[in-house]
Amino acid sequence: MTDTQNLDTIRTFHEQLKERLHKCIIGYDDLMDLLTIAFLSDGALLMEGVPGTAKTTLCKFFAQNIGGKFGRLQGAVDVLPMDVIGVQKYHQDQNTFTFTEGPIFSNLFLVDEINRMTPKAQGALLEALAERQVTIDNQTLKLPDPFLVIATQNPYEMEGTFNLIESQKDRFTLSYRIAHLNVEDEVSVLRKGMASGLDPENYKADGLLISDPAKILNMQETVRSIYASEDILAYIGDLVQETRKHDHIKLGISTRGSLALLRSAMAYAAIQGRDYVIPDDVKYIAPFAFSHRIILKRESALGGVSIEKIIAEILGTVSVR
Repeated sequence: MTDTQNLDTIRTFHEQLKERLHKCIIGYDDLMDLLTIAFLSDGALLMEGVPGTAKTTLCKFFAQNIGGKFGRLQGAVDVLPMDVIGVQKYHQDQNTFTFTEGPIFSNLFLVDEINRMTPKAQGALLEALAERQVTIDNQTLKLPDPFLVIATQNPYEMEGTFNLIESQKDRFTLSYRIAHLNVEDEVSVLRKGMASGLDPENYKADGLLISDPAKILNMQETVRSIYASEDILAYIGDLVQETRKHDHIKLGISTRGSLALLRSAMAYAAIQGRDYVIPDDVKYIAPFAFSHRIILKRESALGGVSIEKIIAEILGTVSVR
């Protein structure tokens, strides 16, 4: 079982982090939860939404509260793999090469508008997302610990964009589609904007919430020790199998996806102060772990079938053993 003091540390960290984020960001409670869950489960998060929905601001403010190195890459069609990973530079006078690290060598790496990058540049992320390492000139280099990739994309623009391939999407632990704020939250944003309260730079005086990245590693270790019963494992297995045989689904959830659901559910239990996973944890996480991995059959997609409704249907019909 997990040490109670460690769980209290995780729960307190998450509560304080959300309190700080809400100084600058209105709404998006679920997204804030997913940021912490992805970080504590050693995962990666894909955020989809139209421009102007605070995706980048939220990520920058999140990084501003966590000790460690923050790296950022702006997606564009002229981005090359070396712009992501880094480059070997030749020094003619010494006849030697030195490696200059790219922005991916960070504790938190933000890729803004990833679908503006070409597939070749997107592919530079594959090894990093799956194995926490990169390879250049037959040399394998480990990435820093902890390591979190957050990528944003605008799903509504077609010109100048390149859809993520299935293997790339599958490497993202969770995904979140950002909707526009409701009227009340929109008005709150306007009020905060009039008071110059939307700039994360205004809150730097608060200092780091966690200054030592090693403390994040300790929390990740605690999350890995969260208990999941055989019934929970069987429940996840049943959900995954249902996506693989559903009439409207061409490609169901992979084994990597089922592991992502389990690890994220463990992290979700931890931020609530529990040392064990319950079915409600799995049900809460499943839409965020499944939606970007499921591919509909062509006729279903053309018929307007919704992935979100299919996931809700599966969660409503599959019971815990």
